[in-house]
Amino acid sequence: MKSRAILTFVFSAGAMMAAWAAPVPTILTIKETISDTAIVYPESFETDTHAMRENWYIRNYTALDADVESIAASDNTSDAVFIERLKALPTEIEMPYNSIVRSYIEMYITRRRDLVETMLGMSMYYMPIFEQALEKEGMPLELKNLPIIESALNPVAVSRAGATGLWQFMIGTARGLGLEVNSLVDERRDPYRSSEMAARYLKELYGIYGDWSLAIAAYNCGPGNVNKALRRAAADSGDSGKKDFWEIYYYLPRETRGYVPAFIAANYVMTYFKCHGISPGLAKKPLITDTISINRRVHFDQISAVLSMPLEEIRVLNPQYRKDIIPGNVRPYKLILPSQQVYSYIMSEDSILAYENSRYAQREVVNPTNYDENSGNGTYERKLVTKYHKVRRGESLSVIARRYGTTVSSIKRANGLRGDGIQRGQLLKISTYQRVRVKDNDKQEVAKASASKKQSKATKKKTSAATRKHKVRSGETLSGIAMKYKGVTVADIRRANGIRGSKIRAGQTLLIPIK
Repeated sequence: MKSRAILTFVFSAGAMMAAWAAPVPTILTIKETISDTAIVYPESFETDTHAMRENWYIRNYTALDADVESIAASDNTSDAVFIERLKALPTEIEMPYNSIVRSYIEMYITRRRDLVETMLGMSMYYMPIFEQALEKEGMPLELKNLPIIESALNPVAVSRAGATGLWQFMIGTARGLGLEVNSLVDERRDPYRSSEMAARYLKELYGIYGDWSLAIAAYNCGPGNVNKALRRAAADSGDSGKKDFWEIYYYLPRETRGYVPAFIAANYVMTYFKCHGISPGLAKKPLITDTISINRRVHFDQISAVLSMPLEEIRVLNPQYRKDIIPGNVRPYKLILPSQQVYSYIMSEDSILAYENSRYAQREVVNPTNYDENSGNGTYERKLVTKYHKVRRGESLSVIARRYGTTVSSIKRANGLRGDGIQRGQLLKISTYQRVRVKDNDKQEVAKASASKKQSKATKKKTSAATRKHKVRSGETLSGIAMKYKGVTVADIRRANGIRGSKIRAGQTLLIPIK
């Protein structure tokens, strides 16, 4: 019994020594070994790739690289390879690896490969804009990949919470940063303005925490939530010096926990996409743009019609104008166009502003009329009218149908079209209803015409009823037939049967007026 007690003491002491010798978890071990069984992926992973590929820029300026081999969706890249590749990234912001980071990388390179391909195509236009804004504020350039997880590079993306644009600003945050948001203009959707404010906001957040992972987390959920997580982590551990994202990981909102891992994964996939057989977007031709200051109210349709530009092209380059209207009469606004179109706009500005001005102009003063629409001064009626439309570059049947308030099937039927294909310069017949004011005298004329038409029909009916039938026999002539009926002339027979000459044939049935 005594020896067993001594042996038990030895084992207990050994266990205590082992516990004292075990390394205390540090920031380095936590960030490399942390795991999460309840990962929440950002909304950007749900982006409709098919809809994005219909983007005008993607269709006209990019192509997928056919030289890159297609690797199966299941990827067997080892942890060691991922670690080495992340270490090789030339970034100021730390890019550690763990199972959570791997889950985001695998999502990009397996299930959302098509999304990565599309974003690579869009990145050729947007990344230089992001880099310019970050460089101006002295920020790490790898932050250009934040919009990858925020919006999947869709400038008009809107989250379920209402965050909008490439950098996904809420209205309150956007206005606090000096961005304009109203019914016509939303600068959250402006790639240049939103990037400038995002870089400035990230700089402020880094100034608060002195740590890029915490600054990035605060960008997602707000400084209040990050500060709360820091306080709770410090209270639970008794260490008030906790200032690392991975140490407060489980104290953050669930959506924010994956934000930094997703950012690391975005930097990885946008660099090493070829290693996983993902086809990069290649430029078919360069898109060089320039900016014009607009100080008059103008509609995109006016620009599109006079400059023969696709409406979608103007929208892609100027997504901040929510209703296709530039309110330049309020203050000067910028308009971005391909550089070759800028000079055309300057030379044609008067024609652009005059194009269908009555349709697009904003009325400044309106006096009410002194009569009722349905009073003796006149009424309004809807009439079916026929118009002709010359197809412009980039237009589709659906776009044309919306413009004239009709349907695609109606246009097809009127023009004998089977499919949806139309060509630039093609003249289409459009049948649409138009509201027309009818004055009293017009109404009287319409009533008279209608009455006359009814009388004519009645007379015709009466005339057609006062006839008899005659079957032509062999050898008969019109003059011979006319002589058989009292008071009937050859002219009467011709008029009743719509005959111009004198030729008739045996067996033919003729109508003979009754006199």
